[in-house]
Amino acid sequence: MSAQARLVDELRTHALVLGEVVLTSGLTAQYYVDAKRAILLPVGFLALGELVTHRARAWGATAVGGLTMGADPVACAALAGGFDGKAFFVRKEAKAHGLARRVEGPLLEDGDRCVILEDVVSTGGSTVKAIEALQEEGREIVGVISVLDRLAGGGERITAAAGGAPYVALTTIDDVYPERPDRT
Repeated sequence: MSAQARLVDELRTHALVLGEVVLTSGLTAQYYVDAKRAILLPVGFLALGELVTHRARAWGATAVGGLTMGADPVACAALAGGFDGKAFFVRKEAKAHGLARRVEGPLLEDGDRCVILEDVVSTGGSTVKAIEALQEEGREIVGVISVLDRLAGGGERITAAAGGAPYVALTTIDDVYPERPDRT
């Protein structure tokens, strides 16, 4: 079974929650994908690491990360999957104490080629915040990867914010919940 098929199977088995829920965007949905339930288990974590590492290498990335918490397990999976670069986490706001950094982890330098990571994309708002934080620091973004795209328009918003860098969803809601009632 391919890494992508293993990831879909793990998301379907462990992450799909049926029932009304309010999303980060404030929208209400009849299902939820709690990707961390699948990607923080060995099979999902290993499949994710393989997929993210492959894509990041193809783009010539030297650093992977995104807005904390969604990107945290994805970046760690990439490192565990053999990505030979840096991982970073973007805070929603810079800390008011310590080093007052917004981007945590090894220092990103001029020349680093960054891939933005996200677990689940709905409207793309969290991913866009991470993109903007790196752009404010003058970092080059070479791509964006999500574990799952809910196909709610976030992909288009991310692509626009990323300044031409490609956006890839490793899976979509069509893969994980094809029989959902709101499928268009």
